[in-house]
Amino acid sequence: MDMGEALPRPTTREKALVAGRESLRMVVADLHVHTTRSDGTLTLETLPDAARRASVETVAVTDHDRINPELDGPITTRDGIDVVHGIELRVETDDQRLDLLGYGVEPTAELIAECDRIQQNRQERGQRIIDCVEDRLDVSLPVEPREGLGRPHIARAIDEASEYGYKEAFEQLIGDGCPCYVARDVPSFERGRELLTDACGLVGLAHPFRCPDTEAALARCKSLSAVERWYPYDQSVDTERLEAAIERYDLVPTGGSDAHDETLGKAGLDAAAWERVRAAIV
Repeated sequence: MDMGEALPRPTTREKALVAGRESLRMVVADLHVHTTRSDGTLTLETLPDAARRASVETVAVTDHDRINPELDGPITTRDGIDVVHGIELRVETDDQRLDLLGYGVEPTAELIAECDRIQQNRQERGQRIIDCVEDRLDVSLPVEPREGLGRPHIARAIDEASEYGYKEAFEQLIGDGCPCYVARDVPSFERGRELLTDACGLVGLAHPFRCPDTEAALARCKSLSAVERWYPYDQSVDTERLEAAIERYDLVPTGGSDAHDETLGKAGLDAAAWERVRAAIV
């Protein structure tokens, strides 16, 4: 498709039909799930039960900037549930930060080294944020710097130790641009893509409509193999632009709930979509 070619606009009836089909999709694979190795609450031991409660047959563990040494193959089976070894890696472009999802991880020395470097930076950054909040609020937070530490952990600690709730902690203290915000040191888009391409069977852009500049983010898909098509946004999104990118760049559509709790299957792949992903990573 010509990059400048205008796509035909669907009618109201066509949009309604698409929305209806979306609502009827049966999710069998949730390919965006976090565990306690980053900022989720699930463990590999509790994950199968959570999947069964959601009638999900396949789950991708995609912790932030970390691989899981207990997953010894691109896809393994735990208590009857297929588990995809994945990763969500934050990267930086000239104008914004993006998240890349790698599926079917077979760790390389380079990826392991970069994840170790990022985790060290996470600890140092976490200490600076904690110190700032404690000084500002004159409280002691029940959280310590560690690998996998993220702002959600600190926000929960602020909620527990002060008058600020979880949401207010982000909005007034540790969110982007707030007094105790500290930026992370992340790899460039090109470096992150190279690391994941060498280690994963499939590499895609995560939740494009959460990016500050969705158009620029989707343009980056030209050098990727996938994009997160199904995601539980808290607002309506223009899926036409996403479908156009999938067609233009011949992308494999993926999807998942981005679960940080134990509720899976809010979004994900039906059986046909999962088979296409599976074929790409095994």
